[in-house]
Amino acid sequence: MIRMHSVNKSFGRELVLKSVSCHIERYTPTVLLGPSGAGKSTLLRCINGLVDIDSGQIIVDNIPLPRHPKKLRKFRKSIGMIFQQFNLIKNISVLENVLCGRLAYTPVLSSLLTKFTNPDYEIACYYLAKVGLYDKRYQKAGQLSGGQQQRIAIARALVQQPKILLADEPVASLDPKTATAILDLLTKIHEEEKITLVLTLHAVDLAIKYARKIIGINRGQIIAQYDTDKVNAAEIYSVYDNCDNSDSYPECG
Repeated sequence: MIRMHSVNKSFGRELVLKSVSCHIERYTPTVLLGPSGAGKSTLLRCINGLVDIDSGQIIVDNIPLPRHPKKLRKFRKSIGMIFQQFNLIKNISVLENVLCGRLAYTPVLSSLLTKFTNPDYEIACYYLAKVGLYDKRYQKAGQLSGGQQQRIAIARALVQQPKILLADEPVASLDPKTATAILDLLTKIHEEEKITLVLTLHAVDLAIKYARKIIGINRGQIIAQYDTDKVNAAEIYSVYDNCDNSDSYPECG
């Protein structure tokens, strides 16, 4: 489903991804696990071209990651993205935020005029119901709690009707109870919608509970890969060995 071959990425003089190669299988919930600054968020964002790689190759569903903007826009239709800080427009309604996920399917003029079709509205309302927010669709996004805002972000990604859902630290800003509810929701969506789910996380216990595969990243390198049914927590904690945050890259994750 997702193949990465010798991927390198630098920010300035700092090499934050170092010859990364891995394979994420279709429908296998996968967690990129590692300390802050390890490079996991950068790697996740490389998958859909939000971050340009310096060298190497990324192939998604047998299609190499394109460089041309028009081809990249088409490529991204099949990849939904969820962010730690939600990335919502807080002074517009929940429904309007979710409809933003349909922009890739909307002609340029219509998108500039924020004109959406009836099927767009039906899809948006369907996924708002799926995340439990249909009754709040006309409220401003900024009036909702953090957990509810992340549900909006999930619905916005789902209206793309993606094959892959990338979630960058989706619960880092949430309390433990809400975090569990969000990860339960993502798992349910993965199962019901047949979407390949890839997350970045810090917490080993959450990674074991919600992933079938864990890719351990430290200092920009893949240092281990685990099947969660064949490994214990003590082994996975080795991902954090020799971690020195003095040379990490907080903006890169």
